[in-house]
Amino acid sequence: MTPADLSLTVLHAVRRAVDEGVLRVDVPARVAVERSRTGGTGDYATSVALRLARPSGLEARDVAEILKERLSDSPGISSVDITGSGFLNFTLDGSSQELVHDRVIREIARSGISYGHSELLSGIHVRFAPVTEPRAVLLTETVIRLLRAQGATGDIDGTDGADDSGATDETTDADAAIASTTRATGETTDAAASTATATAPPRPERLPVLPAACLSDVLGVDAARWALLRPAAHDRALDGAALLVQHERNPLFRVRYAHARARRLVDNAAQLGFAPAYESAVDEPRLLALLGDHPAVLLSAARHRAPDRVARHLEAVADAFLAFQHTVLPLGDEKPSAAHRSRLALAEAAGTVLAGGLSLLGISAPDQI
Repeated sequence: MTPADLSLTVLHAVRRAVDEGVLRVDVPARVAVERSRTGGTGDYATSVALRLARPSGLEARDVAEILKERLSDSPGISSVDITGSGFLNFTLDGSSQELVHDRVIREIARSGISYGHSELLSGIHVRFAPVTEPRAVLLTETVIRLLRAQGATGDIDGTDGADDSGATDETTDADAAIASTTRATGETTDAAASTATATAPPRPERLPVLPAACLSDVLGVDAARWALLRPAAHDRALDGAALLVQHERNPLFRVRYAHARARRLVDNAAQLGFAPAYESAVDEPRLLALLGDHPAVLLSAARHRAPDRVARHLEAVADAFLAFQHTVLPLGDEKPSAAHRSRLALAEAAGTVLAGGLSLLGISAPDQI
């Protein structure tokens, strides 16, 4: 059972409770399911009971109990627990976890660096206020790219340019960032919405940013962008000089090195006569979970206008991969096996996720460092 499958299962439980008359609410269009956080239990969690509490006239924990009763016997779910004020926590059975991991690795191989892109925000058009401050320009440009990766469209108020949904490979200064931003435009397809917008256009969004210079001429494009995008927009920019040091204390170096290392493992395996193929389960729960969470991270970053969420996620993926990489290739006279091919497939998937995330941030992912 994938997170998407689990979301549908919860949605069906809500609809069943409504049909039975024990829950008097409008059935939501979708239910958000996320990886369980600190304080929770199990593999995944949802706050849908808190969302439905007020319209139902019930306490959130009572709503959670109603839904738990209709979820506990669902295929693929080992247990359902209620924590806090009404969070539902799900533990998947072992076969479901293996199926999730298998589908994640295969989906990454199929989608490439577009893994995690979706149409979940299709039909949403976002207008941003014109900006000239360098960090605000860069943040706006990156947020538009994240929105487009989820099916939304966006532009800068007062601009009219061609579609530019691809990742920016190079930004040399603030003017280049502004140009990149103004090219990222789109149109809504709903004629009624367009008419309403024409008569009463909403006020353009202005992203709150703590100002900082974009020092791409000093640091290079990649380090300059990471220094501004890695912290939350309201936090101070990072020390750019530290991002130029090739050391494990440098998070940008770790992320880019992890990508390069993943590519090197695939090349080394080819020299040994085998290729990636996810044929058996790999006991790397943290890395597998992070790869599975990547689509949710991208969607959250777009919705909350927070590229720093992507950067933090890439750091976590890189760290998990670097701890795992030493087990991928055969040692000594060991012959390549299904386990090696599966571990190599996981390594390749990690490299793909790192490359895709860096691309959305406009940062290069070199094959060699």
